[in-house]
Amino acid sequence: MAKKRKHESDVPVQANGKLPDTSKPTAVYRPTGGRTNTISVALPGSIIANAQSHDQKTYLAGTIARALAVFCVDEVIIFEDEPHRASKGSIQDDVDQDRYTAFSDPSHFLAHILSYLETPAYLRKALFTMHPNLRTAGTLPSLDMPHHLRSNEWCEYREGVTIDEPTRHGSKVDVGLPQRYTIPAVQIPPKTRVTLHLSEMSTEAEAVSPSEPKEEAGYYWGYSVRRCSSLSTVFTECPYDGGYDASFGTSERGKLISEVWESTPAKPEHMLVVFGGVAGLEAAAEADPELSAKGITSGNVSELFDYWINVLPGQGSRTIRTEEAVWLSLMDLRDLFHVAHGG
Repeated sequence: MAKKRKHESDVPVQANGKLPDTSKPTAVYRPTGGRTNTISVALPGSIIANAQSHDQKTYLAGTIARALAVFCVDEVIIFEDEPHRASKGSIQDDVDQDRYTAFSDPSHFLAHILSYLETPAYLRKALFTMHPNLRTAGTLPSLDMPHHLRSNEWCEYREGVTIDEPTRHGSKVDVGLPQRYTIPAVQIPPKTRVTLHLSEMSTEAEAVSPSEPKEEAGYYWGYSVRRCSSLSTVFTECPYDGGYDASFGTSERGKLISEVWESTPAKPEHMLVVFGGVAGLEAAAEADPELSAKGITSGNVSELFDYWINVLPGQGSRTIRTEEAVWLSLMDLRDLFHVAHGG
């Protein structure tokens, strides 16, 4: 049957008698009240090493960044899952991070791209020097998060960077608006990123915690980037008091999400979803001496998590790439952490 052609008369008319403007997106993030709940995603830096060209490596990082932004992820953790890296027990310090690191330190490359994309565009020139890792990052799709404000947009909170040397009167801050703001009586070194609480009546502003826009007003305010030397340190170096209260490990040998759904806390305070690389989380466990010392190996790595899930049973392809698994998992788990986000 031929598809019915839509006539202009079928298009709904706005209250003012005009046709809707379809040239601009209509989705706008609307906070629903402060929240303290978080969603964290952990994945290995080795996925960068498995991409062949620089463009592929950069695009992979951009694909993950888009997922983090779309699903309002608060924290991304990049851990080592290769034996010669994880066995060192600490982040590599012997790598020249001023040079191209996609081969020498894939985790640094991934963290570098993710941090760059999370930063509002008007701050990048001040906060990021020219670097080989970033040479094509500008071609990646924008994350367009709530704190990536335009110069003609107003929000009570805004990200800024300190400019010039501080004086006894305070610190000057560029927040991407025509006027500069001052943090009175506070001396902050130049080129420091700060989160400000602004007033429409004054150019004096208050420096606040980066978590305040989320906790006080409910804005999604981007993600933080944390690097870990191994899978176990994803948990042991958790920045939240009490750790993660709902952790999900992903594997083709896991259970259906629907099978574990009823036993999941109705409102997890700090939720963690962990992804493996090409060889899965089993390989990450084998490469981690701390886990081996505690009897956790590839055969029982599922015991490290509260829930061991398969995000796509009956898959048509032999493998699900990590960047694909991130999208699939966050979509399947969305209802759970959407409640946690107060949406």
